[in-house]
Amino acid sequence: MTSGDPRGRPMRRSRTQISIGRALPVLVMVLTVLADLFSENEERYDRLLAAAPALAAVTWSVRGTVVIGVVAMVLGVILGTASGDPLVPDIATNESALGVVTVVAAWVSRARSRYERDLREVTAVAEVVQRVVLRPLAPRLGPVDLHLLYVAAAAKARIGGDFYEAVQVPGAVRLMLGDVQGKGLGAVETASVLLGSFRAAVNDAPDLPALADRLEEGLVRYGAWDPDTDAAERFATVVLVEIPDDGAVARLLSCGHPASLLQHGDRVRFVPFADPSLPINLSGLLDSHHRVEEVPFVPGDRLLLYTDGVSEARDRAGTFYPLEDRMAQWVHEPGERVPALLHAELDTYGDHGLDDDVAAMLVVRRE
Repeated sequence: MTSGDPRGRPMRRSRTQISIGRALPVLVMVLTVLADLFSENEERYDRLLAAAPALAAVTWSVRGTVVIGVVAMVLGVILGTASGDPLVPDIATNESALGVVTVVAAWVSRARSRYERDLREVTAVAEVVQRVVLRPLAPRLGPVDLHLLYVAAAAKARIGGDFYEAVQVPGAVRLMLGDVQGKGLGAVETASVLLGSFRAAVNDAPDLPALADRLEEGLVRYGAWDPDTDAAERFATVVLVEIPDDGAVARLLSCGHPASLLQHGDRVRFVPFADPSLPINLSGLLDSHHRVEEVPFVPGDRLLLYTDGVSEARDRAGTFYPLEDRMAQWVHEPGERVPALLHAELDTYGDHGLDDDVAAMLVVRRE
């Protein structure tokens, strides 16, 4: 999920592959007939007709697969007769084999259709869950514009262990971006708990430290309510941001999260956290304390929040992704283009593309 969603290209490739797959059975039959007609009598190609219904099972419906099989059987009779084969046993044997292949292919097509239907239903459910757990980010809140990059590492997954939220409260905009330790459904569960706690407390919490405490309390309560849940054993790094409507500043609180990047004019630098808090669900190890960092954030400035899926991406040589340098190159790019540029860079930087959840939020203070 990004601004300028780059997933259209894979979707177009998928449709092209389906179209090619549907054409293959017909192409096999046409080429088989031509090869058989224009070859010498002792060279026979009609046995290749069995490949047509087998290929049809991959992309065609049950009815379409049966039709392809029947057409292949008719062509087999015509080619066998034209070659002078006896009806029994040559043509009959070939037709029996084609019939068996057609029946098996129809069964495979039926099983595939059921699987695809189930997959569509699961995908629809996942999309609803995403809208509930990770709601679409508003492009504009109060004095800021927001641009998001979110990619789950698991193939076909729409939700991972990274999470985000942005809410306009009286007098300010409050943002959260975080990363749950680990992957899988347990990480998604922990992320949903923290998102619920944030949404419940964001309007009432007097400041960011109180909001961080509410996140901690929410995860502890959830673990006590369901002791068997994996969420109680996980921790999460979180960065909380508050941008007041009437002040040219941004307040940040880091719970073990990577330092954010601040762009002012042509200069890009990391926001230093002199005393970051421990990650959520680890504060019991030491006395809990929260320190808020306040930095200038004037109109035109940009603030990039991101998870370690961005900062810890490595190339083949083990070199970390140069995020600060890349952001310095993009200072004059429109804000809405930056997530797509970052996604494209990360997708090609490592050996195997993105192998971790990635979340990045670009916050732009409007002129």
